[in-house]
Amino acid sequence: MNDKTLKVGLLGCGVVGTEVVRILTEQADHLAARVGARLEIAGIAVRRPGRARDIAVDPALITTDAQALVKRGDLDIVIEVIGGLEPARSLILTALEHGASVITANKALLAEDGPTLFAAAEKYQRDLYFEASVAGAIPILRPLRESLAGDDVTRVMGIVNGTTNYILDKMDTTGAGFDEALEEAQALGYAEADPTADIEGFDAAAKAALLASLAFHTRVSIADVHREGITEVSATDIASAREMGCVVKSLAICELDEATDSVSARVYPAMIPASHPLASVRDAYNAVFVESKAAGQLMFYGRGAGGAPTASAVLGDLVSAARNRLKGVPGVGESSYTQRAVRPMGDAMTRYHVSLDVADKAGVLAAVAHAFAEHDVSIQTVRQEGRGSDAQLVVVTHTATDAALSATVEALRDMDIVREVSSVMRVEGE
Repeated sequence: MNDKTLKVGLLGCGVVGTEVVRILTEQADHLAARVGARLEIAGIAVRRPGRARDIAVDPALITTDAQALVKRGDLDIVIEVIGGLEPARSLILTALEHGASVITANKALLAEDGPTLFAAAEKYQRDLYFEASVAGAIPILRPLRESLAGDDVTRVMGIVNGTTNYILDKMDTTGAGFDEALEEAQALGYAEADPTADIEGFDAAAKAALLASLAFHTRVSIADVHREGITEVSATDIASAREMGCVVKSLAICELDEATDSVSARVYPAMIPASHPLASVRDAYNAVFVESKAAGQLMFYGRGAGGAPTASAVLGDLVSAARNRLKGVPGVGESSYTQRAVRPMGDAMTRYHVSLDVADKAGVLAAVAHAFAEHDVSIQTVRQEGRGSDAQLVVVTHTATDAALSATVEALRDMDIVREVSSVMRVEGE
């Protein structure tokens, strides 16, 4: 083993940062053997130095001056787990400028301004690793960036937010309503007091941007990702999915359209067949389903959040960056050589499940079918339910563009025989 000691600076010592310190301390000898040199925590920047923590931290390492820490110049690697856009962006750029490689779990920052960070890493010939930013402990970014680098990935579809998966799973298995399932998720610590980032899809959209960027070797930002939350998913939607042999999941979907050499990224709740591997992902777990030309179908599954799982991904990146540091060369950087265009959501193709409250009289089915046909949306199945004021049509389409379906729905809403378009949900996974 090399006699050299590599110095590590830590930005943030909350749930994830505390676990990083614990593993670095308890597994110091094993990590040293794997890296080829010892890893020493040289400083920890926090906002509240007096805050109680689950592990003992040497007070001499604690500082509230994060800028001073990353400017020291003697740090080999900086780990950023404070989150948010600022001061995280400035701290990462300063750390790279002053010679440190950087490990981050900050998906929001990478999805918002990744090119700036990657450019700085390339300029200063340092590593910028971020495995922990998507799906916690699940190794998905490294396989996309390295293991599948010789293959052509065509689609990535995954459950990348544990909070939404927990809520939808409880609605399906226990019959709980959305509000009840959310309260339970908050009580268990799966959801924040303000769950907006999760239930409105912002968290998953940031992850989708990173997955698409890596999978298709092009820059995709969070602004390019179509986003829909799960707040409108009802017990009726869950029941309708069950009748079709499906379950409802919030999915991040990234696709390559070879005909136009463009990519798309989107996040929304959708029905998937119960036979699909993602349908069995329960509780707050995450899973990512990858399709490529040579490897075929691959599935990555595990805990997608929490201090220990996320710290596991951070430490994996730390070992890789430390090994590169000893060799004096950076590892694999950003790959955006294809520079593919991002397709608008209106061009995205999928199937749809549409529920309509309709008048109970002759000719309704024919009129509704005509509205779909007028907008070039082919119907796969249609089911009539109820009588009188409870009359309903349930339509499942063949594959159509989002723009065509949206135009169809608007036309249906203008029809006197349609009292309400009660539900529109996409159908994926077939």
